[in-house]
Amino acid sequence: RRNGFISFISGVSMLGIALGVAALIIVLSVMNGFQRDVRDRMLSVVSHIEIFAPQGAALTDAARTLAEAKKNPQVIGAAPFVAAQALLARGEDMKGALVRGIDPALEGAVTDLAATNDEVLKQLVPGEFRVVLGVELAKSLGVRVGDAVTLIAPAGQVTPAGVVPRLKQMTVAGTFDSGHYEYDSALVLMHHEDAQRIFRLEGPTGVRLKLKDLHQAREVAQELAGSLSGDLLIRDWTQQNRTWF
Repeated sequence: RRNGFISFISGVSMLGIALGVAALIIVLSVMNGFQRDVRDRMLSVVSHIEIFAPQGAALTDAARTLAEAKKNPQVIGAAPFVAAQALLARGEDMKGALVRGIDPALEGAVTDLAATNDEVLKQLVPGEFRVVLGVELAKSLGVRVGDAVTLIAPAGQVTPAGVVPRLKQMTVAGTFDSGHYEYDSALVLMHHEDAQRIFRLEGPTGVRLKLKDLHQAREVAQELAGSLSGDLLIRDWTQQNRTWF
């Protein structure tokens, strides 16, 4: 009877240990899967590394910056972009927006957004002043494809009555759904040449890069900081999303 009791206690102990280990493995798997899902959704919109000029100015020599960045063996894609902030208005509704001017032909080289929205991004033709809105932003403004919205640039024209914001009517060419509310509710995509005209820039404000290994982003950013010419700022995807990573 004593040996039977000891065997019973041993069996219960082993079962408890097995359940504890199983629970730990399940929790770690769920957390890792959640983090991977969040990361993949972010990187469908955000590039691995961004190189940009200080204070939102245009790059002095965007072609040289692109060429120097591509020399790094980890870089497999590069594209210029324009980053700015503005207000988007539709009737009495007005929303703050992050404006990103892109080159539709090169967007697929730096993010996965073009893979699922290639036909929509092709609608961004320079001179047509079309925009592609995040699906949540479009819903909040109540707009559909073909509707007109007004983009209000904060840096306006100086008049005797004061500084007047610049207004530009844009046509909604489509929407995108990245699965990440932060971007779907605030991001506006347009052709980078149109963005340069609206914000009075002489060129793109930065360059976006895609790497072979996204986990090497910090190391590659440090290498680029020492190899690129000019006064430039460099930010990798983990710095852009410190809350999550």
